[in-house]
Amino acid sequence: MKVLIAGYGRMGQLIEQTLIEAGDTVPMKVDKDEIAAKKINVIPPSRLETLGKVADVIMDFSNPSLTDDIIDYARRTGTPLLSGTTNMTAEQHEAFARLGKDIPVIWASNYSFGINVFKHILPEIAKVLKDWDIEITETHHNKKVDAPSGTAKTLADAIDPDGEYTRVCGRKGNCGARTKKEIGMHALRGGTVVGEHKVDFFGNDEVFEITHKASSRQILVDGAIAAARKLVIKQAGCYTMEDILFD
Repeated sequence: MKVLIAGYGRMGQLIEQTLIEAGDTVPMKVDKDEIAAKKINVIPPSRLETLGKVADVIMDFSNPSLTDDIIDYARRTGTPLLSGTTNMTAEQHEAFARLGKDIPVIWASNYSFGINVFKHILPEIAKVLKDWDIEITETHHNKKVDAPSGTAKTLADAIDPDGEYTRVCGRKGNCGARTKKEIGMHALRGGTVVGEHKVDFFGNDEVFEITHKASSRQILVDGAIAAARKLVIKQAGCYTMEDILFD
C-alpha cells in the first residue's frame, strides 16, 4: 500500500517503520507540530488544501485539531480513511459518518485484536449479568493526558449501548451507596504501562472479570495496518474493527 500518515508522533513513526519493513511506502506525512514538520516528507495541514491523491489510504493517529483538515482532504481526493483519533467532538464524528457515504472509512479507539474481541463479547455477557455491579478500570503510562481512556469508554458503550447507566468516573467523599444503574470508571496512571483494561461484574458471592493487557504499541499498529489493508478494497461505508475481524 501507499499510506499517508496523519500525526507523526510515536504511533505515526511506528506505523511508518512497520509499513516500510512490510514493503509498503509512505509518500507523505502530515503533522501540526513544528518539530515533527522538520522531519523528512512531513507537511503542515495547510498543504493538504492543494495536495492531490498520493496514497491508497490515510492512517490518522493525530488529534482532533487535525481531524477537520483530514476529513476535508479525504473527501476531496476520495482517499479511504482509517482513524484512531480519540476525543473527537460529536460534530467531527458526524462528519466522519457522512464521509462514509462516499468513501470507505473506519474509526476505532483501539485497533488491537484482543480489545476488539473483548468489545465483541461484552454485550453477550452484559445481557446475562445485567443486574450485577459493573466497574471498569484502565491503567496507562504517566504521560497519557486524557481519562478515562477512549478504550474504556468504548467498552462501556459495548456494555450499555443505549445509555441506560450513569457513568461514574471515580468516587470521593460521602458519595452514598452504589446504585444498580451505574458503571464505575477508574483511571490509573503510572510508569510506562502501555495499556491495561479490566471489566468486573460483581454478583452475590462471585466476581466475573475480563482483563486485556497491552505490552507494546505494536499490537495497535499491527491491527490498524491489517484493517487498512481490508479497508482499501471495501465499498463506501463506515466500518468498525468488528466488521474487519468478524466480517
